[in-house]
Amino acid sequence: MSSISPIELSIFQSTMHSIAEEMGAALRRTSFSPNIKERRDYSCAVFDRLGQVIAMGDHMPVHLGSMPMSVRAAVDALSLERGDIAILNDPYQGGTHLPDITMVMPVFDEARGGENERPIFYASTRAHHADVGGQYPGSMGLCSEIYQEGLRIPPIKIVRRGSVDRSVLEILLHNVRTPIERKGDLDAQIGACRVGELRLGEVVRKYQPTMIQRLSEELFEYSERLTRAELSKVPAGEFEAEDFLDDDGHGSGPVCIRVKLTIDPVAATASVDFSGTHAQIESGLNAVLAITYSAVYYVFRCLLPAHAPATAGVLRPVTLIAPKGTIVNARLPAPVAGGNVETSQRIVDVLLRALAKIVPDRVPAASSGTMTNLTIGGIDPRYHRPFAYYETTAGGAGARPDRDGVSGVHTHMTNSLNTPIEALEYAYPFRVVRYGYRLGSGGNGRFSGGDGLIRELELLTDAQVTVLADRQTIAPYGLQGGADGTPGRLSILHEGNEGKAQQLPGKCSVRAAKGDVIRVETPGGGGWGRAS
Repeated sequence: MSSISPIELSIFQSTMHSIAEEMGAALRRTSFSPNIKERRDYSCAVFDRLGQVIAMGDHMPVHLGSMPMSVRAAVDALSLERGDIAILNDPYQGGTHLPDITMVMPVFDEARGGENERPIFYASTRAHHADVGGQYPGSMGLCSEIYQEGLRIPPIKIVRRGSVDRSVLEILLHNVRTPIERKGDLDAQIGACRVGELRLGEVVRKYQPTMIQRLSEELFEYSERLTRAELSKVPAGEFEAEDFLDDDGHGSGPVCIRVKLTIDPVAATASVDFSGTHAQIESGLNAVLAITYSAVYYVFRCLLPAHAPATAGVLRPVTLIAPKGTIVNARLPAPVAGGNVETSQRIVDVLLRALAKIVPDRVPAASSGTMTNLTIGGIDPRYHRPFAYYETTAGGAGARPDRDGVSGVHTHMTNSLNTPIEALEYAYPFRVVRYGYRLGSGGNGRFSGGDGLIRELELLTDAQVTVLADRQTIAPYGLQGGADGTPGRLSILHEGNEGKAQQLPGKCSVRAAKGDVIRVETPGGGGWGRAS
């Protein structure tokens, strides 16, 4: 059997990536909500017949390692036939948190047939929906169990042989606050999966299944070789670090995440051990295993060359140890809404802190370390129907060993954009009063951390306001003598209160009145190196 040439592999890799990108473009173009259309809070990917990721297009890093687990869960639970599309969001079956809904569609060889035929590919989309029911508008509040966080969907078929299952769709839409918006976004995900099916069908006709399997495995092995090449160049030893979430949202002290990296450059392997990390807690800051795996995947992917394909092969040389019942591998029925957005960031921070002891000239200081989640829900007086707004807010990136950090940017496990002021004011009963950099919030050093942002939203109706943010007391760390970044701050300016701000805790839900202004100040990044 002839070997696969580098050119053949490069063409296959490029094709798979472009298909995932086309799926993302279709999803964005046809989606209903600003959360997907403007912020691009979604991921699209192509998987082989075993559910291993071949390529990701537009994506959120927090989805990198977890999407394959959802695909595998759907494949194991269902007999997917031509034209079927599975839907799920269960964090305990490969999901991240309930607002992230995943769809999975099989792709077959149309030239063949038979009862026992297996798919050649799977096309998958995952999108963050601004509300999936539950106790709080936006489905991102602090809860004591997952059943309060929203609608939990096991792997089921939403499309059967090309036709939408209306009964399944109606059950979903009857359990959310914004059914029109949700239907629009679900339709967009279905359409994106069908774009993937169409384009992947062309690939099957071009290469045939046996060649596709060989090309996919070669791509996995290529990613694995790149990871092993990096591990073979770093020092041997055990390197430990710890970092903390501010609290659990219920008045506790700091919540510790501890890691030990064990590097064996001779075998070109690594072990990532989270033993000693805090036990799971009674609030939504818990992370499921899929989140922790994604964070580890992201950090090791950052060590690789920019051209390295993000495939299932990246973490083959890496062993992950995440004890069950801890905040990095929670057990059902632990709530997990904030594990995806906040704890994931802290897992990255602690991994980078450990890596800074191994390759200090390659690791930046801590970035803002929080997605600073803001959800607002109520009745839109313009249309007399419920609305649910959700957005993360960018902060400062940590300074790097050779340059300053970037200001006002989403970092690490989030890769979304901001909602433009015009789109936000059009879609929701808000007025943007202020939006700009939080000057001086980045830590000083030889290179300074990036500044956070200040954003003020005036409410044009009474609403429930929920915030889920960290790094409000424990600052983003500097490295190599650089200063820490400035922690974040959240507050409400009540109408008629002469501009005096009521400071909010980082994790809370409050009633606010028409005319109140919500002020969000995000953390700056840490500095790198001592200032001269």
